[in-house]
Formats: sequence, structure tokens, C-alpha cells
Amino acid sequence: MDQLWANRAASAEAAITQRHLKKLWGLPGTQLGVVAWPSARKYRMFGTWHYWWQSHLLDCLVDAQLRDPQPERKLRIERQIRAHWLRNTGWTNDYYDDMAWLALALERAGRLAGVEKPGALKKLCEQFVSAWVPEDGGGIPWRKQDQFFNAPANGPAGIFLARYDDRLRRAQQMADWIDETLIDPETFLVFDGIKAGSMVRAQYTYCQGVVLGLEVELAVRTQDARHAERVRRLVAAVDKEMATDGVIKGAGGGDGGLFNAILVRYLALVASTLPGDTPDDATARDTARSLVLRSAQSAWDYRQNVDELPLFGPFWDREAEIPQAVGKEAEFVEGAVNASAVPERDLSVQLSGWMLMEAAHTLA
Repeated sequence: MDQLWANRAASAEAAITQRHLKKLWGLPGTQLGVVAWPSARKYRMFGTWHYWWQSHLLDCLVDAQLRDPQPERKLRIERQIRAHWLRNTGWTNDYYDDMAWLALALERAGRLAGVEKPGALKKLCEQFVSAWVPEDGGGIPWRKQDQFFNAPANGPAGIFLARYDDRLRRAQQMADWIDETLIDPETFLVFDGIKAGSMVRAQYTYCQGVVLGLEVELAVRTQDARHAERVRRLVAAVDKEMATDGVIKGAGGGDGGLFNAILVRYLALVASTLPGDTPDDATARDTARSLVLRSAQSAWDYRQNVDELPLFGPFWDREAEIPQAVGKEAEFVEGAVNASAVPERDLSVQLSGWMLMEAAHTLA
């Protein structure tokens, strides 16, 4: 079984490598993911910039290096980081959630793959620490000069702070803020955020994922019982509300293409890392593992093959569609990327399939 999922993860990686990876502006020692396949020239020239998609591409490369360490892949990780810095003209931008995803990927690249960027991590850490504004109702905001405080910024930033330099007190404050402010009292799922005192009641899969990740990190590092209890409660809620027959629900393409895989990444962390030897702890780990593996099997069963390499759909419980270089393209609207007409065209959707295969491999 372990080799089966290793092979599937390797096939997903090969598909991304063949279809999406390209030098930035032809510069040596660089690489980024072209955000669509088939791709228009503006995408191949990186005229559009999806900072957080590239961060998850880096995270997937680190996953692959853990599965099958290779000197060539370490070079790819180095090229990805260098090109990200060049295309973005630095490490930071105006969105705290974007920066948190990059910080997480860079921290893992250093700790797990030996590609260290201490200056970048220090700079990104300072962004999150200085953005904490409980006097304004936060949390940290979604973006600079904004009054929207949400789980997708506080969750990953909190995970990073827990892992980096053991800033556990601030990470705990962020987890407590989420638990006190954003938990639905009926379903126990995580609401998206709070804006100017009003709840934004959308419930996205990736919001659940980042809160699971934060609470697991704190359960491991603090031995404080409240964190494991929150993990157990949220895993049960996800199983009940966000999966059909054990397969995690999709959210289409564009930015939504990454949502279900982010949940998978942190369910896998629950399954492998949540401490505790009570029956409830074991149930949470087993449920998390089952959600990952059933989702992965379904996504694999419903994939398409193009040139003998997999192409995944945005919904893991229905057949994928092979995209063409026609129709409405993904576009950036009000801080988010909307889906292409055929979501399978979006790099985000294919990265999710790859991330899912890597997660399944870690649990098989």
C-alpha cells in the first residue's frame, strides 16, 4: 500500500512538473508554476501573479522531497524560492494569509529539505507579530489596513509562530481568539471571519484545516488539554458536515481549488501527530486518516489521464474534465482568484490533487 501511494504521488508530481513548471522569464536558476494548463502566453510569461498558489507549490515540493529525497528536487525547491522572491520583488505583500502560506512553506523547506532562508522567516515573523490587534477585534487582519479578521490569516500564521522560534504564547492567543470568536455553536465548524464586528458566516474547508493544524501544534508543544479537545471536536464536525461518504467536499477552481487539500494536509497532521491515548484521541486520529485515504482513493478513481499522467478534478467524488485553451480564464477579483470555466485548468486544482496524494502516502 505504501508503494502504491508513493507511485501515485510521484505521478502527480510528474504531471505538475511537465505541465506547469517553467523558468521565470527565462532566467537561469529559477522556476515557478504556470497557473493554467493549457496556458496562454500571459501565464507562461508570469504576467499574472498568484503568490499563495506558488507557496503551496513549494510546500508540495517539500512533501515530495520527504517521500523521495533527490538532489534534483532540492534544486527545484531552491529555484522555486528564488523565483518567488524575484517575481514578488521581495518576501512580503499586503495579505497576511498569503505571507503565512509562504512562511509555512519556507520553514518546512529549511527544517525538512535543508534549504534555509532565515532572513525571510525573520521578516515574515515580524509581519505577523506586529499585526496582532485585539483592540480592533482581532486576531490579525486578512490584509493590511483592513478590518476583516479571519481564520485563513490567523490559522496559518499561528501554525508558523508555533513552529518558528517557539512563539507559543502568541500562537495560543491566536487559537483562543479563533475558538472564542469564530466557532459555530451549532455545527462546531469554523466561520470564515469577523468584519467590523459582524460575523462572516461562510464555512470553508481550508478554515477547518488551518485551525486543526494550529490546535495540533499547540497540543503537541504545550500539553494543554484544551487544544486536543478542540481537535477532537473539529474532526468530528468535519466528518459530519464537510464530507460525503467519507470524501471531502470540493470548492471548485481558482483559489477554491486549494481549499480541500489544505484541509487534507492538516487532517494528515492530526492522524500522525495528535497526542493522547484515550479512545477519543484514537477516534479523532482514525477519522482523520480515513477522510484522507477515502478522499485520495476517490480522487484517483475519478482522475483523467493525459499523456499517461493524472489530471485531477476539483470535486474528488466526480469525474475530472480535460480542459482546453478556450473559455473563461481564472481572474483576480477583489483579492481572490475566480475559477476558470473548466476548473481543472487551474494550477490550484492540480496542486490539490498532488497534495492529497502526498498526504495519503504519509498515512498509508
